[in-house]
Amino acid sequence: MTQRLTPATAALLTLPPLLWAGNAVVGRLVSGLVPPITLNFLRWALAFALLLPLAAWVLRGGSPLWPRMRRYALLGLLGVGCYNALQYLALKTSTPINVTLVASSMPAFMLGLGALAFGQRITRRQVAGAALSIAGVLTVLCRGELAQLAQVRFVPGDLYILLATAAWAWYSWLLARPDDPPEIRSDWAAFLMAQLVPGLAWSALFAGMEWGLAPQSITWGWPLAAALLYVAVGPAILAYRCWGLGVQRAGPNVAGFFSNLTPLFAAVLSAAFLGEAPHLYHGVAFALIVGGIVVSSQR
Repeated sequence: MTQRLTPATAALLTLPPLLWAGNAVVGRLVSGLVPPITLNFLRWALAFALLLPLAAWVLRGGSPLWPRMRRYALLGLLGVGCYNALQYLALKTSTPINVTLVASSMPAFMLGLGALAFGQRITRRQVAGAALSIAGVLTVLCRGELAQLAQVRFVPGDLYILLATAAWAWYSWLLARPDDPPEIRSDWAAFLMAQLVPGLAWSALFAGMEWGLAPQSITWGWPLAAALLYVAVGPAILAYRCWGLGVQRAGPNVAGFFSNLTPLFAAVLSAAFLGEAPHLYHGVAFALIVGGIVVSSQR
């Protein structure tokens, strides 16, 4: 598996964290308009409709999707059914910055899962890169003062996002271990559609459970419609496309470090849309996280 990082690959892996940071902010903004797991289902239902003209052939009876359904059912469960549902659920009790910070444990999940389940050797550079990135995360978490770490209080949303991060790490490793028919693997829309077919079923099941466990309501209007359009096109279709290509080119371990850019983008977007201004320590954290990316990707 290649670990080479080119400027084009770096751009592919930088765009998803930006879009995902926007996803966290938007999820927080509409948390009072729609139930979190239902939001995930509506998002992917819209993405399914948008992809249909590009990849309708995947749904045909003779499609190579069906013999590989076990693989796509697992990808759909992890990447479509679980990850964003858990993130939206986390945003009910936590802030976008805190959610994306907890999700920055991604490199540790990537390295640990790769070593335990996929036989990957962890190099010194990867450990050093992980240490730099974690230092950047802690810098934001303690607001530039180490004494603040003792006062950090976690909420249920932090547990949800930890589960989501573990699911995403597993999903990324499965992407890097291709076991797909050439017709699907070579067509990005077909590849995402193959995951959406079972993933949408998982999302509908979880949304049904959400409505069955407690009374729910949806406040329809332009704010919710605009939010759905963004989360379906940006963080879903575009981000998944770029992330998939980036993981294939650079490998899951290197890609995992780019996910640590998400809290920094979330800080900037939170300042713009939620009134939370960034500070100097955000810049310091950015330098540490980027340093971790550079160090981990060196041959």
